[in-house]
Amino acid sequence: MDVCSLCTVLLVLLITFLGAKYRRMMLEKAKLPPGPTPLPIIGTLYKMDISNIVQSLLELHKTYGDIFTIYQGNRPCVVLCGYKAIKETLIDKAEEFSGRAYYPSFSDFTKGDDVVFSNGEKWKELRNFTLLTLSNFGMGKHSIEERIKEEALYLIDLLRNTNGSLIDPKHKLHCSVSNVICSVLFGKRFDYKDEEFQNLMHCVQDNVKIMCNPWGLLYNIYPEFMKYIPGPHKQLMKNYTFILDCIKKRVEKNMKTLDRNNPRDYIDCFLIKMEKEEKNNGTYYNHNTLLMSVMILVFAGAETVSNTLYYHFLFLLKHPNVAEKVNQEIDDVIGFRSPNYEDRHKMPYTEAFIHEVQRHANIAPLGLPHKLIMDTKIRNYTFCKGTVFIPLLTGVHYDKTQFNNPEDFNPNNFLDENGKFKNHNALMPFSAGKRLCPGMSLAVMEIFLYLTTMLQSFTIKSLVSPEEINIAPVGVGIGNIAPNYELNLLPRSCSQE
Repeated sequence: MDVCSLCTVLLVLLITFLGAKYRRMMLEKAKLPPGPTPLPIIGTLYKMDISNIVQSLLELHKTYGDIFTIYQGNRPCVVLCGYKAIKETLIDKAEEFSGRAYYPSFSDFTKGDDVVFSNGEKWKELRNFTLLTLSNFGMGKHSIEERIKEEALYLIDLLRNTNGSLIDPKHKLHCSVSNVICSVLFGKRFDYKDEEFQNLMHCVQDNVKIMCNPWGLLYNIYPEFMKYIPGPHKQLMKNYTFILDCIKKRVEKNMKTLDRNNPRDYIDCFLIKMEKEEKNNGTYYNHNTLLMSVMILVFAGAETVSNTLYYHFLFLLKHPNVAEKVNQEIDDVIGFRSPNYEDRHKMPYTEAFIHEVQRHANIAPLGLPHKLIMDTKIRNYTFCKGTVFIPLLTGVHYDKTQFNNPEDFNPNNFLDENGKFKNHNALMPFSAGKRLCPGMSLAVMEIFLYLTTMLQSFTIKSLVSPEEINIAPVGVGIGNIAPNYELNLLPRSCSQE
């Protein structure tokens, strides 16, 4: 057989194979919720704006309803959009939806060997251990509150040295917030100028930026192909490797100085658990699960909270009338003393402002993907075990059945007719169901204490008029990355000395 004939045969076989695969895909599609028709190889990517995947999904929601199907290549994913769809699935059937689907930009490195991207008994065991350990180190308690307040005061002292000059507070804010989770994980805080700490924080921020741009999106859709294509996404694994090396050094130090009766941090607790479980062949406590879990917790505890706080100050600049009310409430309730977390119960407007920023800024527009751990019926569909679901949290936060004029920024969404704070079930900045962020209580405490401490100490000003301030994110994906901005921090007379 000559080369031409061989190529013809191979081409026919390839077309036949792809045709059979596509036919099978279309037969499966008939059993799933409606959605755009997928094309071979590219799936429904032709319907997406990869520079703003969230907006594309919202547009599809208008056409296909609150539960619809898209295709990432040949893989179907069911999108949940709106409060009702999320409640019927992640909340009402929380156990069935407790699986974590493959998420290449994290999973290709951790291999599901961590507290967030693991599944089954491993996930349950690592999550329970993490929640217990974080609680023992004060999460949600007075002891962690004191750590947060101490770190916030370090930041205040640093910012006072700017003498009211125009600055972008992003980097300093990120370092300060990161030190809170570092003190729990590593048993120490870092000087903001520490070179290793700076590099560690840079790697975390860089990976989040990559995951929120088209390269990161394409990597998550086509990991098999993108691994071989040059681009910014190739930096993901390099950054993870650097972070892991930093953690390894810390683990080695802890191993040499471990006091089993007085654990200093999360790493010590994990090492002690490893020793207790060393004769258990099926244990999930090993060197790798320790390293990967710490790395994931660094990401969750550093970037998300600092980005959220950065958004809060941006919204205060954008809405000076809101800033005035928050400042007045701080003066009336807290005055000259140091803020306490319990103060929030007497500060309904400040609480409402915090919640409205989380809703409107929509810090995590796309929740991490879930997968079914058993066959499940939702509405008129029976979904098979392993089906992947993507919670579009933007659809919840901008759900017109839950919020009046959701496109408008309005703290009154979280106030009742008497001006008292009211919770809203349709606020899900930490996702929902059994995969709720394990560090949620720590994050909530950080946001309140940092915000009130900063505003007690400084009046924030901008050279740009409120009308000209842009609040549109500069990166959209796993998170909404706030645009950079500058402000003046003018010392207030009622600040804590």
